[in-house]
Amino acid sequence: MRRFYYTKIVPIIFLTTFITSPLYAFSGASYVVTSVHDGNTVSIKVESFAGFPLKIERLRLIGIDAPELGQEPWGRRAKRHLKKLLSESGWVVTVEFDVDRRDKHGRLLGYLWNRKKGTLVNERMIEDGYAVLYSFPPNVRYDERFTEAQKTAQSKGLGIWGKKGLTQSPSLWRKDHPSYF
Repeated sequence: MRRFYYTKIVPIIFLTTFITSPLYAFSGASYVVTSVHDGNTVSIKVESFAGFPLKIERLRLIGIDAPELGQEPWGRRAKRHLKKLLSESGWVVTVEFDVDRRDKHGRLLGYLWNRKKGTLVNERMIEDGYAVLYSFPPNVRYDERFTEAQKTAQSKGLGIWGKKGLTQSPSLWRKDHPSYF
């Protein structure tokens, strides 16, 4: 009797885990944001088919480059603003992927949509002056929108484009501070 139990239950558990485990996140699906690491990186809870959380993945927002946390005070401000935008969506977002789903660091790459307002979070970060356009082909689906958002933020002098704004782009700052990472 005991042998029958193990020969039947073990394959069922294995198949259930294999079938319901996410091999990757699905584009257009909704995910819970579990943490904000900086102004352009979050963690999302990737759920199985059965709804049980199996894995948390880091996701980098496509098309934007926010100040690094070491770029005081703008790194902290960008992170805080991203948290504010995500809290407006109840920390649940729709993720949309582009051509490349992962970067060289293994992070997911995605566009985050506020499900309640229907707004693109990546675009809002640029439009509100907390990030710059960061075009990285082949993931360029919303580059035109992001370019317009940056022009708007610059013309209004918002955030990093203001009088006491960012003095160095995040990409140049990373080159000048390789030991920070």
